[in-house]
Amino acid sequence: MRRPCNQSQLAAGLGLKGNSRMTSAQTRWSGACWGAEASLGRRARAAALLAVVGVPLGGCLGFSADGGLGPAHSYAALELRKGIVKVSDETAAAGAATRAEQLLRRPLTPDGAVQVALLKNRALQASFNDLGVSEAEFVQATLPPVPRLSLSRTGGDFTLEIERSVAASLIELLTLPVRIPIAQNRFRAEQYRAVGQVLRLAGEARRQFYRTVSANQSIAYLEQALASAGSASTLAKQLGETGALNKLEQAREHAFYSELGAQLAKARVLQRVEREKLIRLLGLWGREIDFKLPNSLPALPGRLVSGTLIEAEAIKKRADIQTARFELQSLAGQYGLNQVSGFINVLDVGYSDRFDRSKAFEPNEQGGFNVTRDKSFGRGYSVDLVIPIYDFGTTVVRGAREAYLGAAHRLAEKAVNARSEVREAYQRYRGQYDITRHYQGSVLPLRKTIQDQALLQYSGMLIDVTTLIIDARSRILSNIQAIEAQRDFWIAATDLRAAVIGGGFSGEGFGGESAGVEGVAGGGGETLAAATPGG
Repeated sequence: MRRPCNQSQLAAGLGLKGNSRMTSAQTRWSGACWGAEASLGRRARAAALLAVVGVPLGGCLGFSADGGLGPAHSYAALELRKGIVKVSDETAAAGAATRAEQLLRRPLTPDGAVQVALLKNRALQASFNDLGVSEAEFVQATLPPVPRLSLSRTGGDFTLEIERSVAASLIELLTLPVRIPIAQNRFRAEQYRAVGQVLRLAGEARRQFYRTVSANQSIAYLEQALASAGSASTLAKQLGETGALNKLEQAREHAFYSELGAQLAKARVLQRVEREKLIRLLGLWGREIDFKLPNSLPALPGRLVSGTLIEAEAIKKRADIQTARFELQSLAGQYGLNQVSGFINVLDVGYSDRFDRSKAFEPNEQGGFNVTRDKSFGRGYSVDLVIPIYDFGTTVVRGAREAYLGAAHRLAEKAVNARSEVREAYQRYRGQYDITRHYQGSVLPLRKTIQDQALLQYSGMLIDVTTLIIDARSRILSNIQAIEAQRDFWIAATDLRAAVIGGGFSGEGFGGESAGVEGVAGGGGETLAAATPGG
């Protein structure tokens, strides 16, 4: 039954103020003043619904100023003493390019190579963008459920039906305070995964720097040896022309010179391969690839890193362990949430109303028609519930439990492996240091003494050229092995740091022999020294 209303009530329902007069069109609608009251009620309910939904919006998280790179910045500054930049616009790109150009103007150092790689490597920038995607997903997960609005209009010749409804997930709204920490831990895991990318690139750039400089140093030594062998070959030819040296000894000198030349050519191929690998890690192209490198590897440090407490430091600092920890916390929260919402995980509630208007014509006694108009308005609430007749949440809870236990075991495995990797890396570090010191302090001086004495005896015609060539080959082999031992020490030092803070512990080969040597040396996992004449 329609309720009467006065003009002021109708004006209030229409949002009018004061004593505003109603127009003729509004007067014609005064018969439907109940609709104005209904409209006022609907506005109030809509405002209340928006208020309820908007309450959690105050706790929603926004995007961070650094794109989620806070942990990566901290690790780069504290552990690497370097800076990272996310190249997201032309200004950042120009700043990174300028800084890298300044480093490339002078001979590159190990620290300089790491910094250039952190500024120019495109794969690292792509990982930063992936972290930005993860942050967007995290922020989206902190938002309340989005209301769904439905509107339908059906009309015929003399009928009109309008239905409206708005609904939202009550389960998502109630569990929002629980889902936010889950999403946050998931995002934190992605942040430390980005940290791992930074540390991995820094370690690989440093290792490749040592390999490239070692290849350059080997070439320099082989060039000196080739020059000496060339002089000896020329002298042997001249002595052969005078009859002082037979053809067999001449052939031995010429063969030694030719073999050494072939080995130098192989070393140059290796050097170009290693340099290109370094260029790719640094992300350089164009004229940037003409950077200069030092002539020799750094000298051995005067003091070694202490091996005490490095296991505890690795458990505390390693980025992969931090990633596993946050993944475990996220899965633990998801497991608890599934235990609560496993039985009912879809519960949508909403408000709906329906307006019907129809018109009927009935004959009257005067021969005309009486027009009967009928209007109705109904409102109510809707509930959308999934009835788990086949599964009462057992599968969801079981899956979450297995995922949580699996993450716990993986975290324990990483902790056990980290301790073992630190011990292994430290043994390699100390072992390579002792080996390099042995070459530099004992083997190389003895080889020099042997060669000097052999030259004296050869000049006095006490030994033949065969013995002299054997001694020369042995000295070349020892010098190449000393260079490789020094290279392997610095790679082992990089591996030790990576085992402590994360970033990819190699664990392949003693000291991390450079890739590509096998092909130059003829296969079989041999080094350049093994392919040297006499090796």
